[in-house]
Amino acid sequence: MARRCDITGKGPLVGYNVSHANNKTKKRQLPNLRSIKITLEDGTTKRIKVAASTLRTMRKRAAQATEA
Repeated sequence: MARRCDITGKGPLVGYNVSHANNKTKKRQLPNLRSIKITLEDGTTKRIKVAASTLRTMRKRAAQATEA
């Protein structure tokens, strides 16, 4: 199971925890994924994983589309 956003492709980032003594240990920063259901054009629903930031942008653009 890939920890990747199905829309934007955002995935894990790799970096270091650096202590005060300058010891370095590897860490992974995982994206904030949410599982949502979308309705396809043929009426069926599909479950996809989307990053929370992407979901926020999608909702914002949907709201702008309804205003105009």
